[in-house]
Amino acid sequence: MIISLINHSRLITDEQVQEVIRAINRQLKEDFEPYWSFSATLRLEGPIGQRPSLSKFGDMRGDAVLYLVDGVNSLGATGWHLANYGDIPYGIVFLGLCAKVKEAWSITLSHEALELVGDPMCNLLVQGNDPLDRRRRVFHLFEMCDAVQAESYSTAGVALSNFVLPSYFSLGEQPGRRNDFLGRCYKGKTLESFGMNPGGYLNIFDPKTGNWEQPVYEDDKEAQRRRKLKSQVKAGRGYRRSHPEPQ
Repeated sequence: MIISLINHSRLITDEQVQEVIRAINRQLKEDFEPYWSFSATLRLEGPIGQRPSLSKFGDMRGDAVLYLVDGVNSLGATGWHLANYGDIPYGIVFLGLCAKVKEAWSITLSHEALELVGDPMCNLLVQGNDPLDRRRRVFHLFEMCDAVQAESYSTAGVALSNFVLPSYFSLGEQPGRRNDFLGRCYKGKTLESFGMNPGGYLNIFDPKTGNWEQPVYEDDKEAQRRRKLKSQVKAGRGYRRSHPEPQ
């Protein structure tokens, strides 16, 4: 899978982008693929038109496309990849929103690249437990990073997003099993299946009510802040699912 990256930012040079691409490609090959057994390669392309809009995309190349764009909300979204145009999956990283949530844009780009690889057409759901009520069965979006999105690590000096491992999407826990790449402990426990680490939140669908929800832990102020901010700017996959564009 080839993911074309189009830099429409006036704030970040192509040289800076190439450094981040190199680190993300290492992440995909050396960190992600050994666990998931599939991967992708990012490559920088030159823009041939204006920045993307909801009605026009002039840079649809490769198996998928990611755009770097200044600002916060000119498309009503950021860091999302719900839609596809001409059957080519795409995602958008808004540098303004990265600044608002105080997250390095390289982390957001890593996040979106990993999730384009995991579910390029954005139509996969996994049945699992509601993290706030383990007796309740719901459907989770097949997200690689949301549950651990406040966590990052560095490769070649570039900050990259943590991500979940295949066992995260299984019911029950097994001794010694890893559910995310970093495996950090909080209060003596690592990430549980269909759970969230501090700062993370999920998008779940309740088939009984027909509603999409974004659960966060009650005492997790950082996750609540991020969820509120993304809701205010109408961003993210959960918002796009519950507020679809007219066909």
